[in-house]
Amino acid sequence: MIGMLAATLSLCFCLSLESQEVLKPFDLLYEEGIQAYYRNDWKGVVQYMEEATHSYTQQRSVKIQCRLQCEEQHKFQQSAEPSLDFFAVVLRRAHCIQDCESQRMGPASMYRVSDEVTHEFQRRIVYNYLQLAYYKLNELDKAAEAAHTFFLANPEHMEMRQSLERYKLMEGVKESHFIDREMRPYMEAFSTGLKHYDDDQYALAIDSFEKALSLYWEAETECRALCQGPQQFDGNSYPVNGAHLYEVIADHCIQVLQCEHDCVRELATRAGRLSPIENYLPMHYDFLQYSYYKVNNHKKALEATKSYLLIRPVDEAVLENLAYYQSILDGQLDTEQITPRQELVSYMERYQLEKEILLSVGSDLGIPYLDPINWTVSGTKHNDQSSGGRRLSGEVEVSKEPEMPLTQKKRIEKKVEQELREGGPLLYSHVKLVQDSQQLNGSHRVLLDNVITPQECRELYQVASNIAMAGDGYRGKMSPHTPNERFEGATVYKALTYGYEGRISLGGARLFYDASEKARKIVQSYFLLNSTLYFSYTHLVCRTAIEGQQDNRNDLSHPIHADNCLLDPDTSECWKEPPAYTYRDYSAILYLNGDFEGGEFIFTELDAKTITATVRPQCGRMVGFSSGGENPHGVKAVTKGQRCAVALWFTLDPLFRELERIKADEIVELISLEQRLDDKLIINPKDEL
Repeated sequence: MIGMLAATLSLCFCLSLESQEVLKPFDLLYEEGIQAYYRNDWKGVVQYMEEATHSYTQQRSVKIQCRLQCEEQHKFQQSAEPSLDFFAVVLRRAHCIQDCESQRMGPASMYRVSDEVTHEFQRRIVYNYLQLAYYKLNELDKAAEAAHTFFLANPEHMEMRQSLERYKLMEGVKESHFIDREMRPYMEAFSTGLKHYDDDQYALAIDSFEKALSLYWEAETECRALCQGPQQFDGNSYPVNGAHLYEVIADHCIQVLQCEHDCVRELATRAGRLSPIENYLPMHYDFLQYSYYKVNNHKKALEATKSYLLIRPVDEAVLENLAYYQSILDGQLDTEQITPRQELVSYMERYQLEKEILLSVGSDLGIPYLDPINWTVSGTKHNDQSSGGRRLSGEVEVSKEPEMPLTQKKRIEKKVEQELREGGPLLYSHVKLVQDSQQLNGSHRVLLDNVITPQECRELYQVASNIAMAGDGYRGKMSPHTPNERFEGATVYKALTYGYEGRISLGGARLFYDASEKARKIVQSYFLLNSTLYFSYTHLVCRTAIEGQQDNRNDLSHPIHADNCLLDPDTSECWKEPPAYTYRDYSAILYLNGDFEGGEFIFTELDAKTITATVRPQCGRMVGFSSGGENPHGVKAVTKGQRCAVALWFTLDPLFRELERIKADEIVELISLEQRLDDKLIINPKDEL
């Protein structure tokens, strides 16, 4: 199959070689587009950015074509021993690829692109420029298309989400305009198959699923071909200086092999996501087996079932389907002659061999192996969403319709949610319960008043005024969430250090420490936690509206997010994976004032736009909640004045305790010790004279 694809690409490549000009480097075109953007030359932006996207796609295509063509022309001989012939093939293939690429793209120096620019193309930043330029040129259909393409890879970009909502309301913009220009063909075919499947149009679904599989294997071949270029893992391109020949060769070969091995993960991961779609490849065969059954093609259904079981051999639900199909075909043909599909058999054999090699390397050289496959293997019966198709039993009894496969991870969040409890004592008589989860239209939420007194609010506000620095806690960025507000912050350790040194009131610094500890105890008690809740991060933060920048604001002070997972509004999922703070379990915000405009705290649905509850800040008020996807939240724009609060995040895992909190504990202990010594010190009245 790979050889046929390479031969086809080689033929097409040779026919087109003479008729095509050398490609312009996409990074230079991209830079020209950016310069046009700063000149407000919207036609120039469109011209250069469109050329840049075309060049980026074509350069990738050329590299694939050249590598597959040269692989086909210069094959390794089947030999157990390395020989001069082996190295001759290596040299011929290297020269072939170099010559092939230079004819289409020019000298290698022309298309060496920085990692930063490559990363921006992978994030589809170019489409952000394009959507604005098309909007300025009043080409709203193309603007909507570019905006949609960008947003799919950047679902956390709230301003683009708002732009998309505006496009939908504009005259002349249709639903059909919101398409993904970078949609992978095999994923598009699979999605089409799912739509036909849900409509019970099984013949059409089969066509789409079969097309998706064919395109998938082509994409897998191309992915492996791209791995033949320079590699970089763990921040190192090659071994350290001084490595001998065999270390360099071994290091590069291992990196290429690992890259090829990881293609299964790469192909199942959508743009802008870190984790692959769960059970992506197995689902193709699962949907196919049931679709073939519905059109009475039991032979093909059995073939697809055996293919699925080659990947997930202990799935009892599909094992029952296997027995059913075999019983139907018994007497008509020899079911043993119906085997899993050959392309999958070859793939699994190669995958296992690569895995053994990489495991051996990991054992011998200390390189860790991480299996890229996330194909869940279950030994228990299930007729839920974990299997793409449907289970058959008895007289063709059909189980529940499958859900769309992109919602697999959401079930993890639901399991966590079921374990959460609430309604425990508030510990302090003056603290007042204002609203519980039911009144806040959600789960594991609470709103409390009188957590601290008005006098304590004023003292903490003064602490913030004295020590909060712009950008503190936000990697030095003065306006990390919106350019229309200035953010200032301070940690509890910083406050205690300043207090101990006499630079601010020691009482105010100690109050910051005590108020956060009080909040921690309340959260731990109210949510009925059986284990200790530790501080993950404590931040005294103020956000101030910048004068002259508040007219016609449509952004948020803090975009909608969840505290321990990556919110994906487009699919209503929350991905519990880095760079999210996955170890955070509970959160709380203790407000110091309410004399400002805007700044309301809001809870939303997973779509990041349907507001379920609104909290108006005021002195002594605290909102607490579990940190997962059950509680997306954000802050409305602060349009006048300054909003200050103590933001607190907690964890149940002591390994992720806040280091600054431990240092703060030491300072408090030191202060307490000095105070005890002062109380015991006897002073001679004569020394006072």
